[in-house]
Amino acid sequence: MEYVKLGNTGLDVSRVCLGCMGFGQVTEGFHKWVLDEEKSRVVIKKALDEGINFFDTANIYSDGSSEEILGRAIRDYANREEVVIATKVFMPMHKGPNSYGLSRKAIFHEVEKSLERLGMDYIDLYIIHRWDYNTPIEETMEALHDLVKLGKVRYIGASAMYAWQFQKAQYVAEKNGWTKFVSMQNHYNMIYREDERELLPLCNDMKVALTPYSPLAAGRLTRDWDATTYRFESDETAKQKYDSTEEQDRKIVERVAELAEKKGVKRVHIALAWLLHKQPVVAPIIGGTKISHIEDAVAAIDVKLSEEEINYLEELYEPHKIVGAL
Repeated sequence: MEYVKLGNTGLDVSRVCLGCMGFGQVTEGFHKWVLDEEKSRVVIKKALDEGINFFDTANIYSDGSSEEILGRAIRDYANREEVVIATKVFMPMHKGPNSYGLSRKAIFHEVEKSLERLGMDYIDLYIIHRWDYNTPIEETMEALHDLVKLGKVRYIGASAMYAWQFQKAQYVAEKNGWTKFVSMQNHYNMIYREDERELLPLCNDMKVALTPYSPLAAGRLTRDWDATTYRFESDETAKQKYDSTEEQDRKIVERVAELAEKKGVKRVHIALAWLLHKQPVVAPIIGGTKISHIEDAVAAIDVKLSEEEINYLEELYEPHKIVGAL
């Protein structure tokens, strides 16, 4: 396994991050394709055995059971000080006032609940899941800074927002001497590249690590367009992201298949290798739910693409509607 620094920090993370959205109990309003705890532990153990030390979850994933499953597995299979655990805050976790968002009250309440579910004393990377239009960014950034100073959180990150929002948050933190974001978890893959316009250059300039989610476009980059899986058929979120651009995306997926055959590797290797060539991508978040998903992701680290091959994969891309930043 290759390890790199998480942006402008001294923290070492594996070149691949295991996303844990696929682990948990099936709950109303969330994904139907998640793995139960027994099956989830097999995948987590495999990731650890392969040298992956970076794990990403969220309080909202399966109403918190993803955090619980990950926490128990880490206690059983790993040394806590050798792994990097990321979780998120923003989405509604209960009904009624103050049930979601990035107010000081919500953040302080949810970090305690996440720590309880994870069974840990601290969170390595605490991420705001979305931008909160109803809370002053000063309130959010000071609350996050205070969590760092209290020792409950080591680093903070952001996810899925516009470049102007991320810039504003960083400016507010710097102006007040508060902790700044060290990572950005955004929607980025070969068939969705809208953040290349402003957010990626901004993060690169700020030395902020990029940890893209949906790096394989929910599997669309790894198989024939007409192939289906249970997740493909039941993942409504992925359908909202990609169904409207099927015609233009299909051509890019065909080029992935063509290049994979030419190089004698799998399509997943090409899709991830392309991401790993992009600055400032540090660790794509792989939503692995099978042993083979882990093996394929790790193998992709060694696949190299020439500038000519990268251009060939990219030249058919057309602008997409913004998905992720809301």
